[in-house]
Formats: sequence, structure tokens, C-alpha cells
Amino acid sequence: MLELSGLALHFGALKVLDGVELTVPQGAVVGVIGPNGAGKTTLFNVIAGVLSPSAGSIRFEGRDVGAMPVWDRCRLGIARTYQIPKPFTNMTVFENVLAAGLHGGALSMREASARAEDVLALVELDHRSSLRAGDLSLLDLKRLELAKALGSGPRLLLLDEIAGGLTDAECDTLLDIISTVRERGTTIVWIEHVIRALRRIAGTIAVLYNGTFIATGAPDEVLVDRRVKDVYLGAGQ
Repeated sequence: MLELSGLALHFGALKVLDGVELTVPQGAVVGVIGPNGAGKTTLFNVIAGVLSPSAGSIRFEGRDVGAMPVWDRCRLGIARTYQIPKPFTNMTVFENVLAAGLHGGALSMREASARAEDVLALVELDHRSSLRAGDLSLLDLKRLELAKALGSGPRLLLLDEIAGGLTDAECDTLLDIISTVRERGTTIVWIEHVIRALRRIAGTIAVLYNGTFIATGAPDEVLVDRRVKDVYLGAGQ
């Protein structure tokens, strides 16, 4: 579904991404970990179209999307969340998800409304659909962030630290929702520091360090790799 080949992003002499290679099969859940500053969110910005790569290619379902604007990639089926939720605070919860369907997914009003109702039930926010988004708790903001991304009808979902800042119980609630999203057939690439969350859902973990992946494989294999421990946990851990 997603293939990154030789992907690079340079700002002058600073190499934020440097020759990134990654293949994500349809239906897979791939977790991306790495220390702060490794380039993880920048990678999402390049995949989603917020930033243009300096080199390399991004292929989605066999199509090169590297020169495509954000809105076209979204309408093709690529959606993302943000580490810090970005709701339209003065709009209702329902209106936030409706806007995603109308503008992100190019759906009709009827289609977008039906999808918003389905998505809000999935993330367990249907009982708060008429509330202002700015009045939600952190957990509900995380749910809304996920709902907005799902509102556009993505086939590839990019999750950016969606479990961050939650209690264990809140995290478990969110993981149940993400599991259902995966079971519905959505392919997921997920940046996360909450390792237990990735262990539960991700079939593959890729470790980003200094702008490139240094290890990719099954969670139990990658997390015991000496190089991964040295760069992610600190040498000698």
C-alpha cells in the first residue's frame, strides 16, 4: 500500500530524513519508534504532503504521490492525526467530523453525515456529538482527532503519538478502538512512545534514528536489538 524509496529531506546541510526505505503492506499495522529528533513527525509530514521531499519517492497503492498536494493525497485515502489534537474548537464534535468527510474525503453531505455518525459511534463520542470540541477532555480530544482522520474515509491512517498523555485505562480504551479500525481493513502507520500499545497492535516496528531506519521487524525482535537499545533507551541499558 505504501512504499518509501530513498526518501530524503534536507534543509541545507541538515539531513532530517536521509534515504528512508519502508514498505507497508495493505492491512498492516507498522509502529515507528525512535528518540526525540529522529525525524518521525517530519516523516509523516512528507508522506502526507505538508513537506516536499528533497529526494526519493512516495508510492501509494502503486501511484507516485510525491508531488501531490495534501488535499489530493487525503482524497486518495491518506489521513493523519496530530500529536497535539487540532480540533475546530468552536464547532461541535459532529461538525468536526462532518468537515473531514466533506472537504477531506470529498463526500456528499448525505455521505459525510452518515460517515460522521458511524465514526463517532466507533470512537464512542456519539453521545457528545453536539458539544463544542473545545470543551472536551484530553481522552475525548484524542478520540475526536482519530474520528476526524477516519471521517475522510482513509485506507492509510497515520497516527502520531495518539496514546501520549493518557492514563493506562484511557490508553486501553483507545487501543480497543484502534483494534477495531484495523479489523475494518485500514492500514496503519503509527508513531508512538507508549511501547506497550505498539506491542499489542503492531505487527512490525521500524526504528528511526538520524533520519533513517536502523531496524525493522517483529516487535519482540526489534525491541531486544542492541542497536535499538543503545539509541532508544541509552547505551548500556
